[in-house]
Amino acid sequence: MTLLTLLLGILSVLLIFLLLLRYFDHGAEVREWRRLLSEQPEHPARFDPAMVAELPEAARRYFAYTIAPGTPLLRVAEIDMKGLFSLKPPEYFPMDARQILALPHGFVWKMRLGGGLPVSGSDTGSWTRFRILGLLPVARAGGDADHTRSAFGRCVIEAVFWTPAALLPGEGIAWEEVSESIARVTVTRGELSQSVNITLGHERQPIEVSMMRWSNANPQQQYRLQPFGGTLSDFRDVSGYRLPFKVEGGNLFGTGEYFPFYKAEVMAIRFPLHTTLKN
Repeated sequence: MTLLTLLLGILSVLLIFLLLLRYFDHGAEVREWRRLLSEQPEHPARFDPAMVAELPEAARRYFAYTIAPGTPLLRVAEIDMKGLFSLKPPEYFPMDARQILALPHGFVWKMRLGGGLPVSGSDTGSWTRFRILGLLPVARAGGDADHTRSAFGRCVIEAVFWTPAALLPGEGIAWEEVSESIARVTVTRGELSQSVNITLGHERQPIEVSMMRWSNANPQQQYRLQPFGGTLSDFRDVSGYRLPFKVEGGNLFGTGEYFPFYKAEVMAIRFPLHTTLKN
């Protein structure tokens, strides 16, 4: 056997391994997407302002803006987006992504970068997996308590602006008023808990969201609580909800070191149904 033959054999085995890894990862993404989709209520109640009558004023203002009376309370959303994503400041790359969001059960975010950086993959409550050219892993993490806690924080803060029905009073949901224009919601599931501050604008719209997130996005790459958040704009009506179609966010929000690594422009938001709703 020549050296060239040996090298070709090794490369062939490596290629098969990478293809199998991608195949099994794709299967995991599909199963997780379907699992989260199954969390959509089959026969959702409809929003009545009386549901939030006992909440602090700032929280009532938030729901009055984001959910119209009579809207079916759908807690799972699918979001298509494009925009800009930065792996390292100050450089941005074009981004295309699809997401399913189902607080408190989790999310799947499938993203592809362009602009000469062919990175694609997915982020969920259980893993972070990204590849170059669809094959070579460049990030593969998850399956531990730190990742789960950090991902739960992301799920909660995104629910604030894309699935407000998931934050209505109920088990694991607590609201308090920080000020006239700032409401705080805390979501608890088992040992996980995350608080998010919601700053309201003059029209009662949520214009900023912020929290202390469990994150290792720091020079030491050590998990710790640190500021995270962003801004919301371009609100549009979607199936009875009023939601932001422009979102910018990043680490160290509210400090001099804030950099919005994520700038998303929403293309579509859907609330997939199990059954046809009757009026």
